[in-house]
Amino acid sequence: MALSLDPEIAQALALMAGAMADATPPAVGDIAARRAMWEPIIGAAGTAQPIPDDVKTSEHHTTADDGARITMRWYTKDGAAPGPAVLFFHGGGYIFGHIDLFDGPVSRYVSASGVPMLSVEYRRAPEHPYPAPLEDAYSALRWLHAHAAELGVDRDRIGVMGDSAGGGMAAGLTILARERGGPKIARQILIMPMLDDRTTTPDSHIAPYLLWSYDDSLTAWPALLGEAAGGPGVPATAAPARLEDATGLPPAYIEVGQLDVFRDEDAAYATKLSRAGVPVEFHLHPGAPHEFDSIAFTSDVARRAITDRIRVLTSI
Repeated sequence: MALSLDPEIAQALALMAGAMADATPPAVGDIAARRAMWEPIIGAAGTAQPIPDDVKTSEHHTTADDGARITMRWYTKDGAAPGPAVLFFHGGGYIFGHIDLFDGPVSRYVSASGVPMLSVEYRRAPEHPYPAPLEDAYSALRWLHAHAAELGVDRDRIGVMGDSAGGGMAAGLTILARERGGPKIARQILIMPMLDDRTTTPDSHIAPYLLWSYDDSLTAWPALLGEAAGGPGVPATAAPARLEDATGLPPAYIEVGQLDVFRDEDAAYATKLSRAGVPVEFHLHPGAPHEFDSIAFTSDVARRAITDRIRVLTSI
């Protein structure tokens, strides 16, 4: 039997396809068109569900080593007890998206779990290629550790989380923190993470169902890495699939849809971590494309995925 979309996701995508019937996929390398197309969709998806009223936000700033000012948004639930916290990195292929577009998802995670989150406005490629976005992430990690006491956070229970490129950022940050001897990261929660700049050979079985396409990857990775993309010199902190030794990395939760460009690299990364003795929980969701949880949030598979994420957040 051939691969196919989950029926509930197919129904949601049919409505989306009607709204986008006249849209032409951007050409490889056209970053401006991708920003113009996807940012309104991300924003609409983020507000399609109610934003909880029991979550408060506050703005904070830190400075990267190169002097850049980084905005961070702290989300807390009313009455939450001191304990864990999570650094959150949004998706967008490293080339689009910003924290305002993800207010809804982050607020819902915090409301459901009680775990506060610090969402990071990292700089985007190609204006700010690697390592600038990752250094922004590392600066935010240091800031959260430094301010843990006043925020009611246990430094031993700080996790990192992200979706798509944000998942790749979270994975890269755990590798960088290991290389630099800290700060400590207790858990990595990688949602359909973007990990491998070498994923360029199309899979005909999933090609009809892709939302993030191979052309998108062929645009995003060179934006982040320049001419090094796909070559031998890319470090694991930039593309975590390049990692050779996963020893000592924090326990990982990894999930991806079976109809996602990132499927194979995510499964391989889960195996690589496992073989190094890192505790891993891995989910492969049949019939699910990229960002299925925001497109078809009422579907059974999305509800199960969100429940799993909340469970892992509360276990940090």
